[in-house]
Amino acid sequence: MSLILSRRDLDFLLYDWLAVEALTRIERYADHSRETFDAAIDTCEKIATQLFATHNKKNDQHEPHFDGETVHIIPEVKTALKAFCEAGLIAAGQDYDMGGMQLPLVVEKAGFAWFLAANIGTAGYPFLTIGNANLLLAHGSPKQIDTFVRPEFEGRYFGTMCLSEPQAGSSLSDVATRADYEGQSPLGAQYRLRGNKMWISGGEHELAENIVHLVLAKIPGPDGKLTAGVKGISLFIVPKYLVNEDGSRGEHNDVVLAGLNHKMGYRGTTNCLLNFGEGTRYTPGGRAGAIGYLIGEPGQGLACMFHMMNEARIGVGLGAAVLGYTGYLHALDYARNRPQGRPVGAGGKNPAAPQVKLVEHADVRRMLLAQKSYVEGALALNLYCARVVDDARGAQAAGDTAAVERLTLLLDILTPIAKSWPSQWCLEANNLAIQVHGGYGYTREYNVEQFWRDNRLNPIHEGTHGIQGLDLLGRKVVMRDGAALKVLEGVIRASIERALALPHAPLADHARELDAALGRLKDVTQRLWAAGDAAVTLANASVYLEAFGHIVLAWIWLEQAMTARRLLDAHERPADEAFHQGKLAAAAWFFRWELPRIGPQLDLLAALDRTTLDMQDAWF
Repeated sequence: MSLILSRRDLDFLLYDWLAVEALTRIERYADHSRETFDAAIDTCEKIATQLFATHNKKNDQHEPHFDGETVHIIPEVKTALKAFCEAGLIAAGQDYDMGGMQLPLVVEKAGFAWFLAANIGTAGYPFLTIGNANLLLAHGSPKQIDTFVRPEFEGRYFGTMCLSEPQAGSSLSDVATRADYEGQSPLGAQYRLRGNKMWISGGEHELAENIVHLVLAKIPGPDGKLTAGVKGISLFIVPKYLVNEDGSRGEHNDVVLAGLNHKMGYRGTTNCLLNFGEGTRYTPGGRAGAIGYLIGEPGQGLACMFHMMNEARIGVGLGAAVLGYTGYLHALDYARNRPQGRPVGAGGKNPAAPQVKLVEHADVRRMLLAQKSYVEGALALNLYCARVVDDARGAQAAGDTAAVERLTLLLDILTPIAKSWPSQWCLEANNLAIQVHGGYGYTREYNVEQFWRDNRLNPIHEGTHGIQGLDLLGRKVVMRDGAALKVLEGVIRASIERALALPHAPLADHARELDAALGRLKDVTQRLWAAGDAAVTLANASVYLEAFGHIVLAWIWLEQAMTARRLLDAHERPADEAFHQGKLAAAAWFFRWELPRIGPQLDLLAALDRTTLDMQDAWF
């Protein structure tokens, strides 16, 4: 059994639950079959196992360093990325005419999960590039796409997203990078950028011929001043090296590395402070200022950037899920092989009796079962979100605008959950994996402590829990008179009705519990917004996010349980019986141990508690 991911679980989620073979009825995916899907996932598993996982620990112990001129990265990273790109994976989901395979997103994400679990530090470079390229495909001009996107899909260029600044952090309205118009160029409106960007993953390296930075900056108003707030924020392509008309690499742009940040996890991905236009490198004309090309319209930078940010948020959730998953598999393997202690009861009082394996102890099984429920649920949720995207593409191709709208709303409301829930609870899975290992767990000789450190970044990546909570409660559940919440409620209630119609009492019990929790959530949501004071409504948005997330995951587990029960009843796969029983046990765990957590949370929210709102700085 692989300690990276469970291929058996992926097959269950893809083929038994999500029925991805049905996607081949969509014209875009008509050339595919289960055989081509499996071949792509096989390739991902092989490269991840042989070239990514093998240097994960070395990547962590020998993180990139900057000597003042060059960033040095262990050579195994470039070797692994070369294999990834040569396999065509960086364009796996793209159109054939872009050099892609036109894989469904759900299959692409299932394959990419192997790399995130095997070595999230190295995986960061191509996955940032894919998000960068997707944004340019959506908002860039044909010339910009030919110049920057095609080389990215070939693996020659890598990409970044440059949002945060040292003084602004997550508050993008305080972005101060300035973009002054210089004139028209073959790549569109050309500007000179000056400013500093912080926390830029993959911002500097020698792993590719060029780095394509997507940079948020403000265009000054007629008075030459930058406007406060988000007005004027635009998005620019700022390459590390300028590109000549013939596609060859030109001069070094006025973009320099000021230093590397040293993180507790993801150490293999360079994390940079970049200076744009400080004048240490002068670009054509001898002028300071990094040359950048406007994407889309002036002032629409955030709207464009959210294309990449939302994709990145789901990507963070997937990374968090599989980091928890690989930690769980390591803990399970350790518990099955480590003898320690004797059974509780009369039989355990004889010190001469042989020790039993850790997995025989009920408390260890408790920790393993909790991990299983978190990581398998989180992985299922993220693959479900990818399947929603594929369904929306199919609906769009069929001209079904109503279905496209419904699926878009569903993805909108699930995105903060898909990002934040795995980041919280799969981190807890990593915590429990360390606990299962006992004293060995927090030593660097074992892998589980690194998984925890890597995963600890994800509650902050691409918007903290607090930001996601504000987005969910402050925008997603109320936008368009609650349209997205109504769509999600309809999907969950359809699952509840199916479970109640089945001749299995445990599934019906789960369905009734979920129905009650969903009803309570709706009531609390209405009470929060009836308060008439946005500050009170949003004061405990993070608690709302957590309760909402647990209800969504309970639904995901009900779906998995119904699928497992159907397969058990069919008696077609005797060899998988234990696997399917494990799914039912994990679902039972979630409904008995996890879903009840939300009761006190919903009580707190319904009370419109002001404790945190009324607390004053001087009282700390």
